[in-house]
Amino acid sequence: MDIEQLFDESYGRVLSREVGGQGFFSAFYDRFLAASPEVAEKFRYTDMPRQQAMLKKAFYHLLAFYASSHADYYLHEVAVSHSRVHLDIPPRLYDLWLETLIATVRRFDDRFTDEAELAWRLVMSPGIVYMKFHYEREDTFAL
Repeated sequence: MDIEQLFDESYGRVLSREVGGQGFFSAFYDRFLAASPEVAEKFRYTDMPRQQAMLKKAFYHLLAFYASSHADYYLHEVAVSHSRVHLDIPPRLYDLWLETLIATVRRFDDRFTDEAELAWRLVMSPGIVYMKFHYEREDTFAL
């Protein structure tokens, strides 16, 4: 099983349903904000179109991290910005984020399989671990 290929194909199907995958990203955030009052509060003042564009960009960095085991500058900056001293996104919310993501992908990928789900989980998990790791770390942690 080629994890990257399964992920790429599923992600391509998700994005192809509407121009730029707008429906997918909007549905994901609708579901994520509804999943927890804490999440809704964290996003209360967020520019959601900008947030959706950032998530789309983040998928490529998460895939690169999965493939290389090297966090690039972008992923590191996101991890630092989400740490306790900045946006204070606690580690438990990443698990909810992943479950919400999988549920949304399942809805938007008409050929979603167990293998595709595993590919999404495997691609996203190293980045999630990286984000959780940096929650308690100082800003100055070197790349």
